[in-house]
Amino acid sequence: MAGGVVVTGTADVGRVEAPVTFKAYLICAFAAFGGIFFGYDTGWMGGVLAMPYFITLYTGIPYDYNIVNADGTVGAPIGVSKEDFVLPSSTQSLFTSILSCGTFFGALVGGDIADFVGRRPTIISGCFVFAVGCIMQISSTNQEVLFVFGRLIAGVGVGFISAVVILYMSEIAPKKVRGAMVSGYQFCITIGILLANCVVYATQNRPDTGSYRIPIGVQFLWALVLGIGLFILPESPRYYVKKGRIEEAAKALAFVRGQPLESDYVKDELAEIVANNEFEMRHIPQTSYIGSWTACFKGSLSHGNSSLRRTILGAGLQCMQQFTGINFVFYFGPPFFKQLGTISNPFLISLITTLVNVLSTPISFYTIEKFGRRALLLTGATGMIVSQFIVGAIGVTEGRLEAHNSTAVSAMVAFICINISFFATTWGPTAWVVVGEVFPLPIRSRGVGISTASNWLWNTVIAVITPYLVGEHEANLGPKVFFLWGSLCFLSLAFAYFLVPELKGLSLEQADMCMQEVSPRLSSKWKPSHTYAAEMHHVEDNKGLVNDTVEEKV
Repeated sequence: MAGGVVVTGTADVGRVEAPVTFKAYLICAFAAFGGIFFGYDTGWMGGVLAMPYFITLYTGIPYDYNIVNADGTVGAPIGVSKEDFVLPSSTQSLFTSILSCGTFFGALVGGDIADFVGRRPTIISGCFVFAVGCIMQISSTNQEVLFVFGRLIAGVGVGFISAVVILYMSEIAPKKVRGAMVSGYQFCITIGILLANCVVYATQNRPDTGSYRIPIGVQFLWALVLGIGLFILPESPRYYVKKGRIEEAAKALAFVRGQPLESDYVKDELAEIVANNEFEMRHIPQTSYIGSWTACFKGSLSHGNSSLRRTILGAGLQCMQQFTGINFVFYFGPPFFKQLGTISNPFLISLITTLVNVLSTPISFYTIEKFGRRALLLTGATGMIVSQFIVGAIGVTEGRLEAHNSTAVSAMVAFICINISFFATTWGPTAWVVVGEVFPLPIRSRGVGISTASNWLWNTVIAVITPYLVGEHEANLGPKVFFLWGSLCFLSLAFAYFLVPELKGLSLEQADMCMQEVSPRLSSKWKPSHTYAAEMHHVEDNKGLVNDTVEEKV
């Protein structure tokens, strides 16, 4: 039951659940490090696109680094104006979006691999693939094809990591702090973006390949730390249950809960996991490889136990997260701020917006367990609608480029930061938390993979079209693009209200039961009244299976 009371395998609602140990926090915190990959790559690409050396490399327009401008900046293009010294929109679109394209396929494949070989080996292999992609980008010089393929391969690695880390963390985190722990993944994304902006800020004016190679090369450190560290972490106990390896599941669960193998906490939780898996396997048969994929799309939208409903919920939630427009700021921040005219150092403003993102995210560690998932999503969408419409309104009036109104531009930047803060405390972490909670064990890896792939699909779409939306030689929306993002946030608000259930304080098995029994709008009042173990009449069998395992080991 929510609120610190466990529903055990014997339907004993009076037993207090195992205390959350420091070890559990450390395991999840380390796994969340995978967010660094996502965030760092989001952060460095936007800055590199505005670097003089990188622009010269792919346009051929020379740049004089010996000039000191009146505003204190260094250098100026030769033969063209500053406004025309930019990469073509098509190049910006290709370089930014191709990584997201790779992550789309990586997330889908990663779910399969995670089911076959385990969660840990999949994340480790993602680190290796990512490193190969980084090597190709560093060695590309001015070879656009090699750079693009490097981004694509690195994206596959990020796809592995982004999908499976969420799966892994959701399966090992204690239920009463699962939201906060999985929110750590989003926090690591923000740290990655901040680190990328710091590195880009330090190398932006280098007159050599180090300007962009250093930001790319730093990523090897993230791959090394995560890849090596996962060798000492346990596999997910729910993966072992899915494979029928109950003995290993018991040991893994005892490790992550910090309890002896013979502990009643371990026996009861494992009994419920086993019973839930058996129950779901009866309702979601997987007779073949193709059958295991089609199982994600069976059922109807109205039925509580429908796999289709859950898949649409997970994929749609990630789509709605991207529709908030947040990655517009992080992918194209420096070029956009440069367009506003009165900002002398767009890299510094981009660094400030990133810092706001980082400092705001930890607030969700508390609020997501205090107020719940639905409340955060509804509040965040409302706040972003207001903030983005204010930015757009200022941008088309006092903030116009020809007005040269630095006060209005400062106000725009302030409300962009407020918008980022709303996202960072709500939709940023909460979307990942819910995706990790809504799928039953038989289809969880593929469901999370499809949801993560949806994130990257819409990430790709936004990365492709945005340069054309704001480019001076294309649609040239400029600040008016915030009217678009604000309008799309209305869709995010409606989606959260009608489709997202409240799963705060529930185990993954209880979350599964909640979605079967009540509608999303009534879910916040739902309390579990029974267990899968009792419902399946397998209490003694399951407990006996666990006890046999314990007796062999002690």
